[in-house]
Amino acid sequence: QVQPVESGGGLVQAGGSLRLSCAASGRTFNSYNVGWFRQAPGKEREFVAAISRSGGRTSYADSVEGRFTISRDNVKNTVYLQMNSLKPEDTAVYCCAAGFSLTVTQRSDGYVYWGQGTQVTVST
Repeated sequence: QVQPVESGGGLVQAGGSLRLSCAASGRTFNSYNVGWFRQAPGKEREFVAAISRSGGRTSYADSVEGRFTISRDNVKNTVYLQMNSLKPEDTAVYCCAAGFSLTVTQRSDGYVYWGQGTQVTVST
């Protein structure tokens, strides 16, 4: 198994940037696809971005395409989410998750190991 731990959240003004990190303990991260999901109060969890085991394939939600970039460094067992041009509607708890699916998926049930999340707040 693997235990993802997120960091890098915080308070930022609209238009600003944050870089989230997802560090893994346990089995090496290159065994898993990794996805980022977010959930705002009163709303359902939604997919943000995902990356394949090798990092060669990525997937993004339409709402963040062109603004967010997912990447990974398997030597460091870390996945990153670079968030630029942040909007107030990006405010949410962001969670990192690892899964076994054959392809990169946007479905939450494709991921079985979940981090506890990090808060991102974007002010107007």
